[in-house]
Amino acid sequence: MGRDGRGVRAVSDSSIEITFMYRGVRCRERITLKPTATNLKKAEQHKAAIEHAISIGTFDYAVTFPRSPRVAKFAPEASRETVNGFLTRWLATKKKHLASSSFDGYRKIVELRLVPALGHHMLVDLKRKIIRDWLDTLQVGNKTLSNIQSCLRSALNDACDEELIELNPLAGWTYSRKEAPPKDDDVDPFAPEEQIAILGALQGQTRNLVQFALWTGLRTSELVALDWGDVDWIRGEVMITKAMTQASSGIAEVPKTSAGRRAVKLLRPAVEALMAQKEHTFLADREIFQNPRTLERWAGDQPIRKTMWVPAMKKAGVRYRRPYQTRHTYASMMLSAGEHPMWVAQQMGHTDWTMIARVYGRWMPSSDKEAGSRAETLFYGTEAICAKVNPIDRVRD
Repeated sequence: MGRDGRGVRAVSDSSIEITFMYRGVRCRERITLKPTATNLKKAEQHKAAIEHAISIGTFDYAVTFPRSPRVAKFAPEASRETVNGFLTRWLATKKKHLASSSFDGYRKIVELRLVPALGHHMLVDLKRKIIRDWLDTLQVGNKTLSNIQSCLRSALNDACDEELIELNPLAGWTYSRKEAPPKDDDVDPFAPEEQIAILGALQGQTRNLVQFALWTGLRTSELVALDWGDVDWIRGEVMITKAMTQASSGIAEVPKTSAGRRAVKLLRPAVEALMAQKEHTFLADREIFQNPRTLERWAGDQPIRKTMWVPAMKKAGVRYRRPYQTRHTYASMMLSAGEHPMWVAQQMGHTDWTMIARVYGRWMPSSDKEAGSRAETLFYGTEAICAKVNPIDRVRD
């Protein structure tokens, strides 16, 4: 790197370059001196003085290297910004670029996790070890760890773009620990008899809502956003073009992905639920499902769970699972019946069926003795099959 590895080297006939670390950044600056042995020694002494000033907190980049392009980066107002200050400012800029639910997730991570733990650090002093040591103390699963790091990584990427820091300490690195075995209720669909019991414990609008959820696999945010104009009675489909969450404050938002905007085929139980629901809300020509207590659109998952779902589960005597399990129930029913995984993925708003296979693989039918026979019939011909001729023997003949 330099003279005898000391961070000093000749770079031209009239200048010497010294290298040192300042606020986590490797800095290289040139001194106008002819690189003689004596001057190289002086440069080493100058470098040592800089490093001493850095160690005791008295180094001023603008004074030592007034013409350096790094002066702006290390200006006092930038170098003294805390993680708290930066994240607060960063969060405010994100509000207009993110969906309400995504922003609310970031806000909770910043306010409840990052600022209390890391907010007192100077932004330029935030190192990977500090982050790793803190993450190691958290009693949370890998999914939560991933969400925390994703939020912080995004913020620090923006800090790099603003040239507040040179390198993102989370770049190319993810902290994780050996994950505990998945909880039994991660994907825990309702059996047919449980579905009957739950529906039997409900009546009117709440029964219609749950039956529709079980037979469409819609997310709660999609269910509560549905209007009667979204139903295509001719095609037998419902168009999913918007979603609502508590964070969106009753304002419809478009789904996060293009796959989320989709047409969902209405199976007979879903159509029956809609026909029964017509009695309650069809003439208003607005939302399909209402909170029967307020006769207004459901505000999201929480009021559904508190005012309708929990009492129904207790009355039905069914082991409690969250309302989202209606979506898992739909997927497991479709796959167990042999429906094509890609069709199921499209119905549920996934871009491809790999997630379906990963999450719901155990409900996908395994191969049987007749597997492949339809392909033989279609592409090889029925004559050889009826004669029970081995295709390999036929080729040999």
